[in-house]
Amino acid sequence: MLVEDTQLYKFILDSGLVTKTDLEAAKKESDEKNKLLGDILVAAGKITPDNLRRMQAYILGIPFVDLKHKKIPFETLSLIPEPIARSHSIVAFKKSDVSLEVAMLDVNDLSAIDFIKKKVNLKILPRLTDADSIKEVLIQYQKSLKAEFGDIIQKETESLKMITVDGKGVEATTEADLKKVAEDLPVIRIVDTLIKHAIIQNASDIHIEPMEEQVLVRYRIDGLLHDAMMLPKQAGTSISARIKVLSNLKLDEKRLPQDGRFKVDMNNEKVSFRVSILPTYYGEKLVMRLLRENISGFTLEYLHFHGESLERIHKALNLSTGMILTTGPTGSGKTTTLYTMLDILNQPDVNISTIEDPIEYQMARINQTNVRPEIGFSFAQGIRTLVRQDPDIIMVGEIRDNETAALAVNAALTGHLVLSTLHTNSAAGAVPRLLDMKVEPFLLASTLDIVIGQRLVRQLTESKVAYSLTKNELAQLGKSVDLDKVLATLKEEKIIKNSDTWDKIKFYNPGPSSEDDGYKGRLGIHEVMKMSQAVRDLIMKDATTSEVEAQARKEGMLTMLEDGIFKCVQGLTTIEEVLRVVSE
Repeated sequence: MLVEDTQLYKFILDSGLVTKTDLEAAKKESDEKNKLLGDILVAAGKITPDNLRRMQAYILGIPFVDLKHKKIPFETLSLIPEPIARSHSIVAFKKSDVSLEVAMLDVNDLSAIDFIKKKVNLKILPRLTDADSIKEVLIQYQKSLKAEFGDIIQKETESLKMITVDGKGVEATTEADLKKVAEDLPVIRIVDTLIKHAIIQNASDIHIEPMEEQVLVRYRIDGLLHDAMMLPKQAGTSISARIKVLSNLKLDEKRLPQDGRFKVDMNNEKVSFRVSILPTYYGEKLVMRLLRENISGFTLEYLHFHGESLERIHKALNLSTGMILTTGPTGSGKTTTLYTMLDILNQPDVNISTIEDPIEYQMARINQTNVRPEIGFSFAQGIRTLVRQDPDIIMVGEIRDNETAALAVNAALTGHLVLSTLHTNSAAGAVPRLLDMKVEPFLLASTLDIVIGQRLVRQLTESKVAYSLTKNELAQLGKSVDLDKVLATLKEEKIIKNSDTWDKIKFYNPGPSSEDDGYKGRLGIHEVMKMSQAVRDLIMKDATTSEVEAQARKEGMLTMLEDGIFKCVQGLTTIEEVLRVVSE
């Protein structure tokens, strides 16, 4: 069932998908290296792998199926076990009494077809599909498994053991008893299930909160907390003990807060968990932050930087000295932006060192150090040590106090590029904040290059519904947004036509969906303030946040709100979501 190169050559030549010159060059290389013509064209970027599959399907007379946004019944989907589906890129999508239609990336994978035929005892009808279709259907396996988790946890909770003293069940209190509870098989299964459930849901945090009669489990998904399940009261101590064992914490310490960390490897994805335990009235509250370690490979474009903002960041990253700051509240994606910039800067000819609390993602060829306040190793002490390590680039996890701010500015002044984060509500707010930390205005003016302000908003799914704003709604929006500037930017970046006006531009609302509330995933909205001479003059005059922001806007900075409206027009999010996040 392989497509002959001569057939593929003739089809591509007739279709005009690749120029004759490029096609002849690929054919020559194919003959010389004894490689398939299709593989040569894909490697050269002349066609995509999915386009090649569509051509092969057409030539072979095999139907091509698009399974994106198609819901497959779980009884059909589960006919092929998930490990087989994942490793062979093959999924079942339609079943009759005598046959099973399967979508696959390689219809020549006869071993997979033979295995499925023997398993289901039906005639197998192979269909070609694309990688995105396979990827979306594999997610459906996990979504279908979610329904089973509640039953698993309920069953295991009923099996939880209590420590017995004189024949009576009592709560474990000693370290030995707690260790025994933590190693009980039902507890291990409950915690493993909670973790797996959170990873599948793409949660950023797990909250386990003891209440008077029950234990509440909540997941933060796309920035919002959702109730996941309620567990019996007796599960609280067992779960707490199990997580303490995983995190290497003191089992019998219940009066003081504790922080720890552990790592799991699930579906070839490494996820670190940053654990915080806080004593409360009804018991210990646990919060686990999920940190996925596959950060490498992100780009600024992937994080939705664009236009002038993107150019400003790239220019700043080309400098050998100075300071780049990212600002925003906790959970606004500052660390991801920092690591993405570090990934761009991570070249063989530079020495990069970081001081963090904690190290959230491990990166190759970067020297990462964790602060240890309990032994006196703070951000300030870390910076002092790093500058003696001959670094070209220093990343400081967060500027929290006067000493750290002074040392970071000093490092930027003495021939290093410094990247860091700051907790302020806007890019312009970073200037007064650093001045409050006793940084000398003339030092700040001469070292700060750009400040990035950011938030995360929920992203619309494909089921979105278009609508237009009324004149009154546009007038209301115009009170907080410079609509003329947003319109000019949309035209400049060719998102809309030059002739378009606001009354012709579409916005979007979440569409009806049985799977979710019309949102899935999050994206960044940003403002990038460059340090022009005018802004530097304002710093020297001890200007306020609003004065600095007004000057930055005059020089072309899109505010976070304006960038949010820009992304609303792109159909990525909604006005309501942008206003909710920016006004928080």
